[in-house]
Amino acid sequence: MTNLEKLERQFDLAMFEVYRRAKDEAGYNATMFLQMLSDTNGRRTAKALINAAKPSDGYTALCIRERLDLTVEALVIEDQRWHPLFTEDGLKRARRRLKEYRYEPRSAPKAI
Repeated sequence: MTNLEKLERQFDLAMFEVYRRAKDEAGYNATMFLQMLSDTNGRRTAKALINAAKPSDGYTALCIRERLDLTVEALVIEDQRWHPLFTEDGLKRARRRLKEYRYEPRSAPKAI
């Protein structure tokens, strides 16, 4: 397995974890998100959501709950470990969407 494949598998797990956290912490059951993850994988799901012309219903629901930290955009931007999985344009789109909704991304702690 290549390093990129390992990173993609780790990202899949992180995406399922963000689903679980949204359900547990924000009371949002993202069934469409879970279906997308199950049908494809984390990377494809994230790319589809980030590159969509408008925010998903889940993004809006998390915004209403003041939990944009649980969005795919925040997951991707806040942890530089995931950046190699995305194009620079995709990362810019994710940052722009977060900024449009007045969310200031946090920096993930650097691995030692």
